[in-house]
Amino acid sequence: MNENTRARLRELRGHLLRLHKLLLDGEREAYERAHGRVGAGEMLQLLINGARFAWLRRLSELIVRADELLDAKKDEPATDADARAVFSQARTMLAPAEDGTDFAENYRAALQRDPSIVLAHAEVTRVLAAEDRSEPPAASGRERELRNAECGMRIRRGA
Repeated sequence: MNENTRARLRELRGHLLRLHKLLLDGEREAYERAHGRVGAGEMLQLLINGARFAWLRRLSELIVRADELLDAKKDEPATDADARAVFSQARTMLAPAEDGTDFAENYRAALQRDPSIVLAHAEVTRVLAAEDRSEPPAASGRERELRNAECGMRIRRGA
């Protein structure tokens, strides 16, 4: 994947991670109000297996996918298309929806109860909007040469 796409994906990942932490903190607080304090190990088990935290797994998996793309090796490089798929999935997942999925319902409730989640959501949305406005993938060397030659011809002609 090209460096611009990598940088945008890295930025998206960072904002998704912050959003995930805020969502997780909110769920943990609610869980602990109902069941008492839990230690780090028990919390990890709840995250992995607990029904209350299951809705967050989709977001966790998306962050892991971004990590995999950012850590891809040269023998199995990630492509711009792979990164665009992550952006698309984030856009779809975090869009206000009345689709009734567990994630949509819990996410909407979290947005309504915590202003810090609204702010984190706004940051993710900003990154996604910037991605929407980004230029298409860089042209190949030959395409660039042809475009530059065409541009030079227009300049010489006074177009």
